Amino acid sequence: MNFWNNKKVLITGHTGFKGGWLTLWLKILGAKVCGYSINPITKPSFFKAVKLNKIIDEDHRKNIENFKDLKKIITKFKPEIIFHLAAQPQVLESYDNPISTINTNFNGTVNLLEILRTNKNVKSTVIITTDKVYKNDEKKQKFKEVDSLGGEDIYSSSKACADIITNAYMKSFFLEKTCNVSTARAGNCIGGGDWTKYRILTDAVNAFSKNGTLNLRNPNFRRPWQHLLEPLMGYILIAKKMYKNRGDKFCGAWNFGPDEKKHSTVFQLSKKLKKNMYSNSKIAILNSKKKLEKKYLSLDSSKAKKLIGWRPVLNENLAIKMTADWYLAFYNKENMLEFSKKQILSFEKILKKNNYDL
Repeated sequence: MNFWNNKKVLITGHTGFKGGWLTLWLKILGAKVCGYSINPITKPSFFKAVKLNKIIDEDHRKNIENFKDLKKIITKFKPEIIFHLAAQPQVLESYDNPISTINTNFNGTVNLLEILRTNKNVKSTVIITTDKVYKNDEKKQKFKEVDSLGGEDIYSSSKACADIITNAYMKSFFLEKTCNVSTARAGNCIGGGDWTKYRILTDAVNAFSKNGTLNLRNPNFRRPWQHLLEPLMGYILIAKKMYKNRGDKFCGAWNFGPDEKKHSTVFQLSKKLKKNMYSNSKIAILNSKKKLEKKYLSLDSSKAKKLIGWRPVLNENLAIKMTADWYLAFYNKENMLEFSKKQILSFEKILKKNNYDL
């Protein structure tokens, strides 16, 4: 029997890149999905490209910072499972708008946790943070869930604070109640439908789709690139585990990162994406004076592999090809709902071959 069939699921941030894909996947699995988010922040957007408003069960355009609105929707919809993805997702954006970043990423998370503290319907909640929550001294080690949290920019620190307060709420309130809560930390996700500014994928797609020039700010930075379906699979698995198992066995923090021993640099990723999009674009290196992000970042996902059986099934090259294929289909004006469904169903076939049970 399909676990997700008719499960009532609330997704905050459902109009975003990850939230949109998660919404579509859960609908394919048979869940009843309620979305709570502001309007898409990009044009185009995955949400509008696949016309998710036509298949989602409830679509609420509200701000995560509004406690009363959030509580009203949760009380009325009565979700059994919540995925919290509503966020300001950018390091560079946080330099321009630090207060709004903190309000969204930290205070928005506190709003949800406080509502859950007295809620009797929700049994499982996954709070999505980021791989950037760790105190990163760039010694090139892979971060484990037990490593110290930090953050030298507003985005990273706001997410680290969200992680810390989630742990505090869990230990203070939730272990004695019916709701299990965890946080999920993933690497740099690629995949179709992301047009968020300051991201290499956005800049590359915009350039390659027009045979323009791609200007790189930090060509030598290495990131744990992974197709977003990989961590989404992790979120789905941990939500199911927490729902079916009371107590704190599956609560806490979880890393979901790729297996590659050496991740591509920004420049190497750009070259691979250019090739897969059949573009004649040039790639140029900028002398950027913008605030810098950390040059190196990688996750140790051994906990997820050992305790819930999660492991990546896509290598970096296949993730890049799937990403390029999606954008090529979009710019060729294909039916993106059907195309996105096909990518998810193809991914599910790979999961079944690897004995996964979502």
